Amino acid sequence: MQAVILAGGKGTRLRPYTTILPKPLVPVGDYSILEILIRQLAACGIKKIILTVGYHYELFQAICGNGRKWGIDLQYSLEEKPLGTIGPVKLIENLEDDFLIINGDTLTDLDYRELYALHVREKNVMTIAASSRYVNIDYGVIKTENAGHIVSYNEKPRLQYLVSMGVNVLSKNVLDIIPEGVKFDFPQLVMSLVSKNEPVRCYVHKGYWLDIGRPEDHAAAVEQFEKNRKKFLNDDSEAGDVLDFPENCQRSE
Repeated sequence: MQAVILAGGKGTRLRPYTTILPKPLVPVGDYSILEILIRQLAACGIKKIILTVGYHYELFQAICGNGRKWGIDLQYSLEEKPLGTIGPVKLIENLEDDFLIINGDTLTDLDYRELYALHVREKNVMTIAASSRYVNIDYGVIKTENAGHIVSYNEKPRLQYLVSMGVNVLSKNVLDIIPEGVKFDFPQLVMSLVSKNEPVRCYVHKGYWLDIGRPEDHAAAVEQFEKNRKKFLNDDSEAGDVLDFPENCQRSE
């Protein structure tokens, strides 16, 4: 397996931490977000990881080097101008036929091998890992038909959605759809593939996942990692057996 980690963004929602550091290098416990991801991927047998970098790219190279300390080959792909959430992949050469692509701000206990195996087994062009999230609506929601006639009234509903985890497996064939040198976002790629009736699959993960996008997310990530280190890194040096899931994160069944 081969993995691409998207690490080129400025992480503006996580300021002030990201004023100096790119978001993937922000500490979570005694590791950066990025190192946790790299250690997880290396434990899955991945030997080559490509970082797409932009903002403060020199810090990634100085801190991470060539990846030898994790037993991997770590390479870099420089995004000289913003290319969106999937456009930077077009710059990468020598990608395998199928590869993992992960946002560099993700904390999860997802089994990457299982996700990859399903993608290959089903011959998908894209497999998107997804998690359940709930949205509380603080109002009475009205549904109407013609001429404003009310057909339902739902007081403060709690809505459930499947959301993308920022962890995906792609076939190299999708690169043909991504334009070169212009901004192109992940939703554009997904809908383009769907419109062509290409096999795009959702893999529902029922374990832990957190997008470390805001200061409060970072605080939650630090707490969970410190309490459940072995859950994320298969490391028995720290205690902690049960994940304390936030309300909108689903437990494994």
